[in-house]
Amino acid sequence: MNVPHIARIGAGILLSIVLAAGTVDAQDRVKMNLASSYPSTLGVIGENIQRLIENITILSDGNFQIRFFEPNALVPALEVFDSVALGAVDMSYTTTGFHAGKFPGLVFFSSVPFGPSVSEYLGWIHFGGGKQIYDREYNKLGVQGFQCGVVVAESSGWFREEVVSLEQLKGLKMRFFGLGARVMERFGVSTQLLAGGDIYPALELGAIDAAEFSFPTLDRKLGFYHIAKHNYFPGWHQQASFVELIINLEKFQALPKSYRKMLEVACGESNMWMMAKGDATQGPAIAFHKSEGVEIHKWTDEQIAAFRQAWEEVAEKAADDSPLFGEVYRSYKAFREAYAEWRDLGYLR
Repeated sequence: MNVPHIARIGAGILLSIVLAAGTVDAQDRVKMNLASSYPSTLGVIGENIQRLIENITILSDGNFQIRFFEPNALVPALEVFDSVALGAVDMSYTTTGFHAGKFPGLVFFSSVPFGPSVSEYLGWIHFGGGKQIYDREYNKLGVQGFQCGVVVAESSGWFREEVVSLEQLKGLKMRFFGLGARVMERFGVSTQLLAGGDIYPALELGAIDAAEFSFPTLDRKLGFYHIAKHNYFPGWHQQASFVELIINLEKFQALPKSYRKMLEVACGESNMWMMAKGDATQGPAIAFHKSEGVEIHKWTDEQIAAFRQAWEEVAEKAADDSPLFGEVYRSYKAFREAYAEWRDLGYLR
């Protein structure tokens, strides 16, 4: 991946916003509070939102100001959605996966087990019908959302002991995210969804036996290597993921048109920036983990096949049980089937 080239493209996009926005009148000065699910110190994810806020401030000549609040400063990290929907908080930096208990069908807009590459994923969202469903359902709930940062492929877990057989998963308590958690439950794992800052203490105190969070640079930030010395790849549950920016719908609609466009395009640029930096920084983190005595493992082909079969069973059952899940799943699946020949013809594997 040519990171400098992507950076130049991103800079060009941001410059185009400046030229389009023009001069902002004094009456268009806006201040909004943002309650984050992710801390500003969390590597590339934290850098991404700080960078976006700075971009919006510069592009608006300081007239559109967003004040960042760390997780739990205004509302609990995993409860931001309701606060934004009600207007108690203006906006949040979070992920659809943190609202999975409320809106299980919409977790497709965060990550999907055995899911697509970033380009195919964005293709479905923007040109395959995904965004229409996302906007429709979020707008019903009083929220406007944007995919606002790409999380590249992750690891699939940190374990205290080597996992030789999937039978060893039975009875484990594990922090696990999104739809992948349902798959792990098929193997007897008791899953919990914890905010990033809560995972290490839970692992250290024995409240959980194992954990997954993200890719190596972010996992390094959280220090899992101190406790669990076996790190497994690939992250079959999150080959690509999105974080999102959500805004109270009435407050979003009240913004000047130029500000609404700034948010949309700045989030698009954030997707490119975060994807590039995420992919560019993993090698040193893996080397660091090895230097700390971590053993890097890959699931066997047979184990991956078992996870895939379990995912397909989970997805089909959920689609039967939930009309919204079924609608999103059918849209996603149809796009992937139509895309498959191009993927096989056009890309090396």
